[in-house]
Formats: sequence, structure tokens, C-alpha cells
Amino acid sequence: MLVVISIIAILAAFAVPALTSALTKGQLTGTMNNARQLYLAGYQMALDGSTNSDPTLSWPGDDATLTTMSAYMSRLVANNYLKPGDVSKLLSGPGASVTATAQTSGNQTTVTLAAVQPNTKGALKVYRVQDVDPANVIFCVSSNYDYNKTLPGSYASVPYGTKGFVVQRKGGDASVLHDNQATSANYTPGPQAWMTLVGLPTGSGNATQPPASEPSGSVLTFP
Repeated sequence: MLVVISIIAILAAFAVPALTSALTKGQLTGTMNNARQLYLAGYQMALDGSTNSDPTLSWPGDDATLTTMSAYMSRLVANNYLKPGDVSKLLSGPGASVTATAQTSGNQTTVTLAAVQPNTKGALKVYRVQDVDPANVIFCVSSNYDYNKTLPGSYASVPYGTKGFVVQRKGGDASVLHDNQATSANYTPGPQAWMTLVGLPTGSGNATQPPASEPSGSVLTFP
């Protein structure tokens, strides 16, 4: 009996890390899918604004009034690119749940965001992307990542701490990346390859070297 118990304990010791890793990969993939859905809503709104010459339908960085996540989500919801329930789902992740409450007064719809867990800012943060930005500029990342900084960064470590991070770029492609890919200094192929892998923060133009950090004011504040 003791031999059987010992064998089970050894097998469990091997199995638990593998199961935990698989769970984290699944969660990261889920957050990447949420980031892509949020991007598609933002892309469609900006495309409609460009087609119809409507400046209120734009990328977040092209409207000076869109400085917060709540303001941007309000714009997306008010114009039927997202539902309030979608906002809550897309901005939530492991340990970083968000509630989204919509109120309509006349023609004005306002979405109020709130973090369920104290000292968290949701699972995703959005850059103030502009129409002039190239395709490799980052639209959003998981909140545990600050550009070109080691994980978990200055934001709260949720949703993934040092287990990895998600990047969604303006061109439409998204990636789940590892902690050793968080900074250009730690990426062996070099800074040029790292910029291709991760992307650039808005306002970088056609940089030939990755910025040391994201420019001040380049991220929508939460809430």
C-alpha cells in the first residue's frame, strides 16, 4: 500500500505542473481571443468613421476626449459595436474581473467600468492608437505587461504575472508571448526581430530601435 501511495504521489508531482501550465495556456489564449474581439470592434468603428467622415467614430488616439477605458467603451457601446455584457467579458481575466454598467440619458450612453478585485485594472489595457500608426503598432496588451519591461511590470501582476502576456496589434495579428520575450534586451535574435515580434507603442513612427518604454499618455487609463 505504501508503495502504491508513493507511486501516486510521484505521478501527481509530475502531473500538477503540466496541468497548471495547460490551464494557463488556455487562459492566455482566451484573453488573446478577447483582445481580438475588442480590436475588431475598434477597427470596425474606425473604418466606419473613415468611410462616413465621422470624427466621433475613430481609433482612440484620434479623439482627444477618449483618454479612459470607460470613455472608449462608452463610444463602442453607444454606436452598437459592443454590448455592455461584451465589455465585461472582454476586459475580464483570471483575477481581474470587470463589471460594465451602461446608462442612457437622451442620446448619450455612458458605460461605467469597475474592477471587482481591489487594486486591479482589468485583463487588458488599450493604447491610444491613431489612424496614421502603422500595422505593427500595438492596439492592446494584457495588463500585466508594460512595454519593453520585464514581467509583471508596474501594473498589477494580474492576470498572468510572469507566466506570459498577450499582444494585439493594429494590423490584426495577435500573439501569446513568454516572459523572456517581454524586453528587447532579453531577446536573443536582437532588437529588430523583437520589434517585429512584439510591435511598437503608438507614437513611435517607423522606429529603427525599440523605445525603452511606452510614451507617457499613450495608454487609456482605467476606468
